[in-house]
Amino acid sequence: AAWHPDARVFVVKNADGSERGLFLADYFARPSKRSGAWMSALQSGYRLGHGASPVIYNIMNFAKPPVGEPALLSVDEAKTLFHEFGHALHGMLTDVTWPSVSGTSVSRDFVELPSQLYEHWLTVPAVLEKHALHVKTGKPMPKALLDKMLAARTFGAGFATVEFTASALMDMAYHARAEAPEAPLRFEAETLAELHMPDTIAMRHRTPHFGHVFSGEGYSAGYYSYMWSEVLDADAFAAFEETGDPFNPALAERLRKNIYAAGGSKDPEELYTAFRGKMPSPEAMMAKRGLA
Repeated sequence: AAWHPDARVFVVKNADGSERGLFLADYFARPSKRSGAWMSALQSGYRLGHGASPVIYNIMNFAKPPVGEPALLSVDEAKTLFHEFGHALHGMLTDVTWPSVSGTSVSRDFVELPSQLYEHWLTVPAVLEKHALHVKTGKPMPKALLDKMLAARTFGAGFATVEFTASALMDMAYHARAEAPEAPLRFEAETLAELHMPDTIAMRHRTPHFGHVFSGEGYSAGYYSYMWSEVLDADAFAAFEETGDPFNPALAERLRKNIYAAGGSKDPEELYTAFRGKMPSPEAMMAKRGLA
């Protein structure tokens, strides 16, 4: 039993049938629950001493359906589910000695790779036909509708890329200084002018409300990591596309061994290169955004 009747407990097993750990899924909103979606660990997996099996959970806030009715998710909600389960896999598949480097205990600009990469399988036809079904007929999503949905992902991508990049560069500019500027808004304007920021595009986060980079060490001088993670996940999924098989077994095993299982046991560059055979390049991300 879990902490609430809505939460479900799954025993996760290895390919040989042995137990790997537990996964708890708490997907529906309720008054006592914090908003948002996240993954965390009740127990990290590690081999030190007698070792410990991972106990990982995902929290969502989907609308709970009436009794007897199915829960219906939007595309964005389904993407969130895949994203957080990617984090959960990072925790469940961990195979390290030390608990301090278990699962998602990796550098900030590497932690979103397993989650964002997993999002790519959401729209793989063989996966989509299993979950994107008409609520009344049970038929899978028509290809024409899927094509429209995928095409819409690049709408406004150029604008979004510039506004995000400006915020990331401002973050770096602030944290490269020894002391805070006396006039932050003037410093912001001068920095954006040096970057030749288009007048028609505003920063995603102006200085007065750029809470991400002023609320602790997590994203200070690290806001860039969101887009860097997209470079990583697009390049990683491109490896599967290059084989012509989104479920290529040999590549999937390299992904499991070097990314999902390795945690923070080695340098991210070493781990990624062991999986991909090379360092990531931005071309796949640019193509994904419709900018190349």
